[in-house]
Amino acid sequence: MCGRFNLIAKADDIIGHFQLQKLPRYQPSYNIAPGQKILTVVGLDDKSLKAVNLFWGLVPSWSKDSKNSHHLINARAETVSEKPSFRAAFHKRRCLIVSSGFYEWATTDLGKKAFNIHRQDQQPFAFAGLWEHWDHDQGTLYSCTIITTQATGIMQPIHERMPVIVQPDHYPQWLDKATDDQHALKLLGNDAYAQMAATPVSDWVNNPRHDDERCLQ
Repeated sequence: MCGRFNLIAKADDIIGHFQLQKLPRYQPSYNIAPGQKILTVVGLDDKSLKAVNLFWGLVPSWSKDSKNSHHLINARAETVSEKPSFRAAFHKRRCLIVSSGFYEWATTDLGKKAFNIHRQDQQPFAFAGLWEHWDHDQGTLYSCTIITTQATGIMQPIHERMPVIVQPDHYPQWLDKATDDQHALKLLGNDAYAQMAATPVSDWVNNPRHDDERCLQ
């Protein structure tokens, strides 16, 4: 699964990487947890990209309430095109979730050990995500989820699952509504992990209330 990540890149680096015009309200964070608003990139009908802040924990449009959103922070790549909670979003509401790194905990003889998985060049990257809109009495909730797949490479010793990272040259196809489901599924590969590194970090990150540089020490 992917249940905690960080985004500490400079705004200009994010804008340049995703070829954006601007960012919405942006505050770097060392310890992003489910239930927070997270920076997400969506594709518009004119093929341009827009950055928005979405609630992390997907609420399907047909939900009666948002109580189960904490169960839908991740979607499995193996079933994402079939599960009722995700299939409509997978078909026409795919997104990129902006990150500088994500945390995962390995089980060791001495207990759980936290790792920060990040690009070797420390540049921002994007998880494959889905977004939804849920209309309720107070307005509309826009939410998202991160797609995960079976761990390979550097992730196998740490955890059995890992978030799907989209290669930059696949961004347009992933976000394009015209991309059919079968082709979109082919974009959910693990090639991007060749550029990733896993760095052990302190137990400070274990507490989601901790949000400072000590999370990466």
